[in-house]
Amino acid sequence: MKKCAATSLSQTTVSRRSFLRTSATAAAMAGIPTVIPASALGADDKTAPSNRVTIGCIGVGGQGSSNMRAFLAQAGAQVVAVCDVDAGRCAAAKKIVDEHYGDTGCATYTDFREIIERDDIDAVSIGTPDHWHSVITVAAARAGKDIYCEKPVSLTVADGRAMVDTVKQYGRVLQTGTWRRSREGCRRACELVRNGYIGELQTIHIGVPKGFAIRGGEYGPNTPPQPVPEGFDYDLWLGPAPWAPYTPGRCHFNFRWIMDYSEGYISDWGAHYYDIGQWGNGTDHSGPVAIEATGVFPEEGIYDAPIDHRIEFTYANGVKMISTATEDTSQWGMRFEGSEGWLYVESDAIKAYPEKVAEAAVGPNEIRLYASDNHHGNFLHCIKTRGQTAASIEIGHRSASVCHVGTIALLLGRGLKWYPELERFEGDEEANRVLSRSMRAPWSV
Repeated sequence: MKKCAATSLSQTTVSRRSFLRTSATAAAMAGIPTVIPASALGADDKTAPSNRVTIGCIGVGGQGSSNMRAFLAQAGAQVVAVCDVDAGRCAAAKKIVDEHYGDTGCATYTDFREIIERDDIDAVSIGTPDHWHSVITVAAARAGKDIYCEKPVSLTVADGRAMVDTVKQYGRVLQTGTWRRSREGCRRACELVRNGYIGELQTIHIGVPKGFAIRGGEYGPNTPPQPVPEGFDYDLWLGPAPWAPYTPGRCHFNFRWIMDYSEGYISDWGAHYYDIGQWGNGTDHSGPVAIEATGVFPEEGIYDAPIDHRIEFTYANGVKMISTATEDTSQWGMRFEGSEGWLYVESDAIKAYPEKVAEAAVGPNEIRLYASDNHHGNFLHCIKTRGQTAASIEIGHRSASVCHVGTIALLLGRGLKWYPELERFEGDEEANRVLSRSMRAPWSV
């Protein structure tokens, strides 16, 4: 584990940031809304190192590294530390940061708690496997950090609610990594649907990939246990998850296919697509009221997440959102079907019938949705203004909850009634018991 000397921030800047964090937290706990002007954090010259939002990146593998690079590209941010349980990944991330700034000032850590303890770090970017999101987010919020957290924000509904409550209690800013919220195509598509350009919305079809996309060469679901590689803190990688013998097929990218850490493509891609489906339906602060599901699970090996599924979510307004797994890439995305036409969107690509719908201009007096054109830039802007992000913790939690309740219906093999306001299943204690999971000591939220 390596620590570097303090960053180049002046003591005055650190004191100002500490004051702002303390003031925002106190106000939030007292129920007082806070709006801090961008100028309070030096937005008048955001390129000056003393005025940048300092960021520590926790988990710098695939998506975590991508987020780190995105923050390096933002003039208003300064990445000052990286953390990963894999020493090789941590060293690679430090090299990228140091080459970007032309110095050797980026600190490296194995344990995320050492980043959170630093008073000179304003925000953290969490790119760990899903089972770590709630623990790190809650700890970071309590320490006064703002948070960029990868999707899905949680592994369970209970963890997600704990994250929402803690982020709100401590007055923190959180951006969920559902970056399609900051794509013009997705926003326009949802505005067109919400304003009735395809008539009354009836059905939302969601297509996600089918099966596994195993990475790591020969490493697959039947790889036997092996010695833990040097430089990899496997016990810390497991963290709150149950103990299991090490095998390369379990870790890094392939964690997605193991239910102790994720839910397969349902939460890996569904967290993005269900989020846009709910946005277009106007239910992104709520959820479905009923779920019907069928699926296929692996019969051998360490991978146990669904490899095929059909999940039908019914909403209180009568709209059905139907998620299916498919190998047809042209079906990946969101297709909104209404009484007078349909609209398909994936990122910025929109197709529609009638075709003119895709080119329609939403008027100034119609429903207009939150507009962001840069997900990481939006996060930094909201840190300085203390405003709501494009993908707030409540929105991120609700989108992740759709993934979780859908997976529960698959596991139980029966239809479920869901109370989105209470976040409980109706008359089904077996289902309610799996809304949360126990954590391996000493971890908790």
